[in-house]
Amino acid sequence: MKLLLISNSTNRGEAYLDWPKEYISKFMNEHKVKKVLFIPYAGVNIANPKTLEDSYNAYEAKVKPVFEKLGFELTSIHRTKNLFEAVQKAECIAVGGGNTFHLVGMMQQLGIMKAIREKVLNGTPYMGWSAGANVACPTMKTTNDMPIVQPESFDCLNLIPFQINPHYLGVEDDLNAEKHGGETREERINEFLAANREAIVVGLRESCLLERNGDSLLLKGKRTLRIFKHLEVYEQDANTDVSFLLKAQFKRS
Repeated sequence: MKLLLISNSTNRGEAYLDWPKEYISKFMNEHKVKKVLFIPYAGVNIANPKTLEDSYNAYEAKVKPVFEKLGFELTSIHRTKNLFEAVQKAECIAVGGGNTFHLVGMMQQLGIMKAIREKVLNGTPYMGWSAGANVACPTMKTTNDMPIVQPESFDCLNLIPFQINPHYLGVEDDLNAEKHGGETREERINEFLAANREAIVVGLRESCLLERNGDSLLLKGKRTLRIFKHLEVYEQDANTDVSFLLKAQFKRS
C-alpha cells in the first residue's frame, strides 16, 4: 500500500495545504501519478453554501488549484455519474478533511467505501488529511468531530491496523489548557482504550504525517508522535521509522 496520512491541511496564517505540499508532490511523483480523484464529502460547510452540492463544488475549487500548481490534475468524485467507475479508473485517491461522520456516512451510503479499500489494497496511492486520515483507520472512533449525521457504522477503510487522532493537542501543547474544564484529548483517547483495550492510538500533531510504502511506515514532520496503548503512553521522536505500528492487532467490533 501507498499511503500519505496528514494531520492537518493548514497552519494558522498559511495558505491552504501549504505546509504539506512538498510531501504531496514528492509522494505523487514517486508513484508516477498525474491525475487525482478527490473525495469531498467531509466538506459540508465550505464557503457558506446553500446546499451540500455547493459545498462540494467550493471544496473542489479550493483544493484543485493547489494540485494544479504542483503539476497534477484533480477532479472531485461528486461530478462523476458512475462513482464506482471513477474509483476503478483513479490513479490516486485524495480524501479531504472536514466532518468525519458525514464523510463516512456518504462513503457508506454511496457504496464507495469497499471500492476504495480494494483499489488501495491493489496499489493505488491514497492520501488524506484530517478526516481523510481518520477514514484510513479501522474505525472512525478516534475522530474529534461532532456527530452531525449517523453513518451506517463506524467502520472505515481499515488500511492501517491502528487508530489516528489527527490534530492531536496535548495539555503541554495547549496555551488555553488551564481554562478548559472538560476532558483533555488524552483523557478522551484513554476512554476509548478502556473500551478497546487491544487498540493502539497515535496522536498525530499538526504539521506531521505518516507515510506508508508497503511494510514501511515513516513519521514525517517537525513534531513527536504521541502513542497510546491501554495503560501506556509514550512519545516517538520526530522523523523516525514507526513501522512497528503496522503490527498492531486491532479488531473492529
